[in-house]
Amino acid sequence: MKTATQNHNLSFEDTSVAFAHQSDSKLRKTYLIFAMMNQNWLVKIGTFFIKLILKLGLPVKFLIKNTLFSQFCGGESIETCQKTIENLAKGKIGTILDYSVEGEDNEKDFDKTTEELVKTIKKASQQTTDIPFSVFKVSGIGSVELLEKVQEHEEELTAEDKAAFERVHNRVDRLCKLAAELNVKIFLDAEETWIQDVIDNVCYEMMKKYNVGGKTIVYNTYQLYRWESLDNLIKACDKGRAEGYTVGGKLVRGAYIEKERRRAAEMEYKSPIHITKEDTDVDFNKAVHYAIDNIDVLSICLGTHNEDSCLLCVKLMEENGIAKNDARIWFAQLLGMSDNISYNLANAGYNVAKYVPYGPVEAVMPYLFRRAEENSSIAGQSSREFLLVKKERERRMNKAS
Repeated sequence: MKTATQNHNLSFEDTSVAFAHQSDSKLRKTYLIFAMMNQNWLVKIGTFFIKLILKLGLPVKFLIKNTLFSQFCGGESIETCQKTIENLAKGKIGTILDYSVEGEDNEKDFDKTTEELVKTIKKASQQTTDIPFSVFKVSGIGSVELLEKVQEHEEELTAEDKAAFERVHNRVDRLCKLAAELNVKIFLDAEETWIQDVIDNVCYEMMKKYNVGGKTIVYNTYQLYRWESLDNLIKACDKGRAEGYTVGGKLVRGAYIEKERRRAAEMEYKSPIHITKEDTDVDFNKAVHYAIDNIDVLSICLGTHNEDSCLLCVKLMEENGIAKNDARIWFAQLLGMSDNISYNLANAGYNVAKYVPYGPVEAVMPYLFRRAEENSSIAGQSSREFLLVKKERERRMNKAS
């Protein structure tokens, strides 16, 4: 049996393509950042001290802004992201503006976040080639405590709870309606299992309302580290086909593994997460197979840094005669990571976008801490990034000598 890598000429080892957008000085800085992130102990100590320094109010913003922030974030506002948008566009890569501020849990901040998300949708409508998607988290515009209560105890909701949830629902509908009116695709990001069912229900309602007339506007996110997710995707497509609307599916592996397993153990219920990473990989790749087989009703975005899964999708597209730039199939990675995947796919003609987080430096620090910790905890991820950057630096030095 041939593997995906044997069926085409695409390679994620070509660092000359992957880092063509980086000057020698920028590449050197990237090298130093990943060299540090490659050390687990350094990430833990560094995160601890940065949190402490920020708590004490000491002036470290400049240092953070010129290291972690510049590597993984586009800017402090939509306007200051423009340079990143333009740089990605030069590499034929789209931008997904991701407002990564984790606000307070109150109605004022939920409304403020909603208004910022409206701006991202309008920005995308003005630069549709460069900004193919918008994205938001329902927990950014509604209380997690409320969402959990709706999911677990809907029959026990007070009048106040019902009114608050109606406001959340209206915010989601406002964003999806605007996206549909402006023809902007929009992702609802996945969250923890104890609020995901209610998010799914609202998302499918939005799909039925706005994914009509041959357009797929609203995308749900499927975390394939959950053993239920593949079946959920299949059921969603069956329902969409039966009721006459299309389904948008962003396929990811998952982001809350430790939190999910810890809660399941503490509350003594079956963990919603696959026991092994191999099981997750199997389900992710099954989802890719399913998507290609059901491309008539399902549009997908592979939100993954896994090279094998990307190559599998490329292989299946080739075997099924699907054009590289088919609007129903996208690949997405995070800004500052896996440029070897993003730029080589884009260079080969596939649809690629980068998640570009933005927001005030202080406000996106929780995101940056998670990014550093996730990079160091994912087996081989930081090492892979580090070795690719090192390889490109050596290639350039050999070429210059």
